[in-house]
Amino acid sequence: MTGTDRAGSGGSGTPDGCGGAGGTGDGPLLLGVRHHGPGSARAVRAALEAARPGIVLIEGPPEADALIPLAADQDMRPPVALLAHAVDEPGRSAFWPLAEFSPEWVAVRWALEHGVPARFIDLPATHTLAWQAAEGAGDEEKEDEGREKDEPGADFPGVRADPLAALAEAAGHDDPERWWEDVVEHRGTGDGDSLAPFTALEEAMGALRETEEGGGHDRDLVREAYMRLQVRAARREFAQGVAVVCGAWHVPALRRKVTVAADRALLKGLPRTKVDMTWVPWTHRRLSRASGYGAGIESPGWYGHLFGAADRPVERWLTKVAGLLREEDRIVSSAHVIEAVRLAETLAVVRGRPLPGLSETTDAVRAVMCEGSDVPLALVHDRLVVGDVLGEVPAGAPAVPLQRDLARTQRRLRLKPEAPERELELDLRKETDAGRSRLLHRLRLLGVGWGEPAASRGSTGTFRETWRLRWEPELSVRVAEAGVWGTTVLAAATARAEADAVTARGLAEVTALAERCLLAELPDALPQVMRILADRAALDTDVGHLAQALPALVRSLRYGDVRGTDTGALAEVAAGLAERVFVGLPPACAALDADAAEEMRQHVDAVHGAVGLLGDAPAPGHGDLRSRWQAVLRTLSARDTVPGVVRGRAVRLLLDDGELAPDEAARLMGLVLSPGTPPADAAAWIEGFVGGGSGGGMLLLHDERLLALVDAWLTGVPAEAFTDVLPLLRRTFSAYEPGVRRSLGELVRRGPEGRGSVTTAGSGIPGFAPDLDTGRADAVLPVVRLLLGLDASGAVSAVGAAGASATAVTAVTAVTAGVVGSAVMAGVVGSAATAATVGAAATAGAAATAGASATAGAVSAMGSASAATAVGSAVSVGTVGVVGVAGTASVAGAVGTASAAGAGNGAAGTGAGGRRSGAGGNDLVGVDA
Repeated sequence: MTGTDRAGSGGSGTPDGCGGAGGTGDGPLLLGVRHHGPGSARAVRAALEAARPGIVLIEGPPEADALIPLAADQDMRPPVALLAHAVDEPGRSAFWPLAEFSPEWVAVRWALEHGVPARFIDLPATHTLAWQAAEGAGDEEKEDEGREKDEPGADFPGVRADPLAALAEAAGHDDPERWWEDVVEHRGTGDGDSLAPFTALEEAMGALRETEEGGGHDRDLVREAYMRLQVRAARREFAQGVAVVCGAWHVPALRRKVTVAADRALLKGLPRTKVDMTWVPWTHRRLSRASGYGAGIESPGWYGHLFGAADRPVERWLTKVAGLLREEDRIVSSAHVIEAVRLAETLAVVRGRPLPGLSETTDAVRAVMCEGSDVPLALVHDRLVVGDVLGEVPAGAPAVPLQRDLARTQRRLRLKPEAPERELELDLRKETDAGRSRLLHRLRLLGVGWGEPAASRGSTGTFRETWRLRWEPELSVRVAEAGVWGTTVLAAATARAEADAVTARGLAEVTALAERCLLAELPDALPQVMRILADRAALDTDVGHLAQALPALVRSLRYGDVRGTDTGALAEVAAGLAERVFVGLPPACAALDADAAEEMRQHVDAVHGAVGLLGDAPAPGHGDLRSRWQAVLRTLSARDTVPGVVRGRAVRLLLDDGELAPDEAARLMGLVLSPGTPPADAAAWIEGFVGGGSGGGMLLLHDERLLALVDAWLTGVPAEAFTDVLPLLRRTFSAYEPGVRRSLGELVRRGPEGRGSVTTAGSGIPGFAPDLDTGRADAVLPVVRLLLGLDASGAVSAVGAAGASATAVTAVTAVTAGVVGSAVMAGVVGSAATAATVGAAATAGAAATAGASATAGAVSAMGSASAATAVGSAVSVGTVGVVGVAGTASVAGAVGTASAAGAGNGAAGTGAGGRRSGAGGNDLVGVDA
């Protein structure tokens, strides 16, 4: 049910002779509430202050009575929850969450503040958990049942599941939440009768319960019988009066006159199990789910605000929303807040509501602060309406030894549990970060998923790890469940790893476990895991299993450098595993269908990467694993019985390692793409050679012989076979980067004549030649040295044979910095000179022919002999042309550009192909080879 109570909730009962509604007469004071309702919480405090009972009975498991005093501890911060779990099966558990605005929490706090005893009177958890096990109803089924929302009044289970919906429908409202806000949450305590809301709610629930056949659900009847017995006992013990805080749904049933014998008969023969109870932190987000007594609310953050706001709740709420939006860099002023308040109040009047509720404030925020967009509104709902507030529990709360050790480790490593998800970057070279990594890996072995590994940004080194952390209340159950493995995190993780190694079903699982033991630094567990791994590897004859296991095993060797873990035994097992793969791989690659061939290609890739790591430090007695693996690849590439995708990948790996000459690779491709090869086999070979996201696109882009072979084969595929090979080819080339696909398309568009013949030494593409042009390469070296800040003296000597001074070199550096490197590239490929506009003046004193100090726009000296020409007066530099000179011609040009008045005035250097052009009062000088 959405608040008052559901299956799993408790209520107080009134035995025979109890007083009337609200506790009038001689009966107890019955305060029927909506769980997690701030209006109910305020009403409960007002009623307790007025009645001053001698004892307060509260819905909840009686095993938690000893934990009530902890609610007054200064380190206790709601939301929190009572956790009950079976001792012999910690995973079987139940929660009773309490927030600051929960009526039960208010009642507990009132009793502690006034020195009044407080007790829980719900059905004991020892029966509740045993009942769950007997019925086969786990926590998830219970929560699903609690969240069930039938149509109001459709049938009796629907009324019981959400009685507020039935009451709202009877009152003519289509929204139960809005109806409840209007009649309860927006109602102040005032100076009237503090029991009036409880009397009205009890009467309404009584009318609803009269519609039930047999008086209610079987479990409800049992729980209500137990609570009636507890109320009777409290009345006999305390003459000052008894107050009961319970779900309103049960109050009418507890008023019913039932004999003690009948109540005890319902409790006879209930199953039992031994349970432990403790307080655990809870979150606002988890309050929105049904658990424990089954109460869930949709807006815990909003309810918490209503309970905590002493006055002007709408204004304070919208101010809080404005602050959140400002933190997200949205422009929200105080005027937005004022207008949003006015709009919310106006909407409340139009809709006939006493005060603006959540729907009115949400509509006002959307219209005024979010400009009609639901995107920032979703942020407001997530951060404020729901929220990620995480409660705190004092250190003195009962806990399993493993939980205490975890708490100590968290404090030592300064790793505080937090409800919002956050990323944690760890540098394993630092002791604290290494300790955090060990803790998180050990918890993952124990099934406590506090952190999940994520891809590191900005570094691929093994010394860096990235984690996503988020603490959920259920993790407390996981910790309690993992307590059976040991009393400390280290001991529990060690025992769990050893047990998992014995029960692992496959070789790959054992190797993955060995890797996790290294990451978690479990030195006591690793030897046993390695023994089991060696035994499994010796007995496993499936090459696929061996190939799957090897990469994880070799990957683990990388952590020995940073973590200081001895991986000698691991290297020995990995080398033996690699040898078995070498022997069994060629026969295993024969006679495979398409799917099996693709899987085997992935195994070949994985083994190749593993051998690359393992071959750098082979185990003693195993020889050179790298050369032996290359021999296996040669065998695979030459066998016709091996599928084409595997043969192509073997050739590619040999080519990448330099063990196969490019000419030989082109020859093998030519043989495969010959007319005698079926098109499907040829396409599979191409997939293995250049597919799989292995950089094959760049290989075709830079090796035009291979591209020409593929192009010629593809254009010669018969039309009837083309549709068969098209899907494979699309998969091959669709994995390339967009830029690579675009460049390959451009090369194909040019055709063989544009690309050049594969039989010639050159390529034919403009700007490329068979050999390097050393003259043009030397010409750009001075500028490159200047850009990189290298040998300045060498750069000066290259600038001019006429003896330009070091100050001129400074000018060249200042101006060249604005060219963004394009002028240098233009000189290399032989294209036109590149012009760059420099916005600021570059001043240099050059040794000019006339001997005068001058301001030079740019100096570009190429080749041998030419003197820098300068203007004999100081000028301001506007537009500067920076040129690249090809061939043997060498020109040095210094340009004097437009004067302050804008008149064209400049001098151009001379040389082959030199020209002068002016536009708008500026001179642009460029020299082509």
